[in-house]
Amino acid sequence: MAILQYNCHVFLETYFAAALTDAILVPLNYRLALQEIDFILRDSGSRILIVHSDFAAKVPPAGDRPPALKTVIQVKPAGGETALGPDYETLLAGAPPLTQFALGPGDDAVAQIYYTSGTTGRPKGVMLSHKNVGIHALGTIAELNLKDTDVWIHAAPLFHLADAWATWAITWVGGTHVLVKEFVPATVLETLAREKVTITNMIPTMLNLLINAPGFASYTFPHLRAILSGGAPIAPEVVRKIIEGFHCDYVQTYGMTETSPYLTLSLLKGHLKALAPEEQLVYKAKTGREFIAVSLKVVRENGEEVAPDNREVGEIIVQGDTVTRGYWQLPEETAKAIRDGWLHTGDLAVVDAEGYVNIVDRKKDMILSGGENIYSTEVENILYRHPQVLETAVFGVPDEKWGEAVHACVVLKVGETVSEEELIRFCKDHLAHFKAPKRVTFLDQLPRTGSGKIYKKGLKDPHWQKFDKRVH
Repeated sequence: MAILQYNCHVFLETYFAAALTDAILVPLNYRLALQEIDFILRDSGSRILIVHSDFAAKVPPAGDRPPALKTVIQVKPAGGETALGPDYETLLAGAPPLTQFALGPGDDAVAQIYYTSGTTGRPKGVMLSHKNVGIHALGTIAELNLKDTDVWIHAAPLFHLADAWATWAITWVGGTHVLVKEFVPATVLETLAREKVTITNMIPTMLNLLINAPGFASYTFPHLRAILSGGAPIAPEVVRKIIEGFHCDYVQTYGMTETSPYLTLSLLKGHLKALAPEEQLVYKAKTGREFIAVSLKVVRENGEEVAPDNREVGEIIVQGDTVTRGYWQLPEETAKAIRDGWLHTGDLAVVDAEGYVNIVDRKKDMILSGGENIYSTEVENILYRHPQVLETAVFGVPDEKWGEAVHACVVLKVGETVSEEELIRFCKDHLAHFKAPKRVTFLDQLPRTGSGKIYKKGLKDPHWQKFDKRVH
């Protein structure tokens, strides 16, 4: 069962309804293009789609729908017309009362499939079991000291695990869910204050927009005890402004869809709380120490752990009850990612003497923009389809608003011409708009390594070096 929906009660109801039946929920990113949504519906074999009427254009037309998709249920605005299928609220009103409480399909059954972009451009469905999400919820309850007095605002989209994990944890402790339809800074600030929100998680882009929103200084948040941030890089200076602006604790998080998601939290150990504020900030702005529900190591290529000296770089690998069993119908991809019981994240990091991890680079060319994962190969594959393009290299560059922005370097075929705007439009016509390059640089040739491969690092590093100099 798939859902294409804004943040609202319908999303929460669907999460729990699916959990108590044999249904597997497939949350869909409403920023995806029709072709991408169509692929996910076909690949997952979804038989039911719950969709808000605003996204009607992203639903495959009746004559061309995936064979398995038998029912489309529409969530319509008050007074709206039903065009896609039966109305959600009407169906609920006409349903017989529940006479027996369902216990669900069991811990090992798949609860949700979240689709992420693949390195080859093919989206991969990450399978999370009921045990995965349940253990993760218990872990966050313990780590963050969640209670029935907590009020959580769903400001990040519920189709994304950066926020969706709280569906289970906040309900488990008897806390309160507050939802905003979409992220609008003024609306979120007003809701934070009015609803006496105590804790939430947002991506750095959102937090940066909030602290820079007009009139931010006029708001007070006496009930807010902690703000969590994750899903994209964040500068220490932004962390400082978050702490000073919201007057609450700040926790940097790191995780993956494959791990339900948290792997680290920058919560301070007891003895570190005695440090001066500036010294505490060093730890708070790091990727964080190991999450309670996982075992995490930073290892060399031979599998040995790196020295805890904050200098030696290795790959983060993890195992635990919150880690996925693998990718939906992709056994080879699963075998590549999970080796000897350890999930290889592809993220490169250092670790200090206190056990705090800090990511320094990504082994794969993944771009984190506004909390969304974008793989460079996916964008390159589209650019290579343009008749005037000979070669291209896509990578992430620093961006104050989005954390990272997609940048493309392009070599045109001899005698051909095309504008930057045309190439960006071409990408937007074939991909979700947020995946398209923000800028395109035209070059006569791309740098190469000794083996003849395109040297993408040589194109990317100058952008980050300039950024590092400006930040430090």
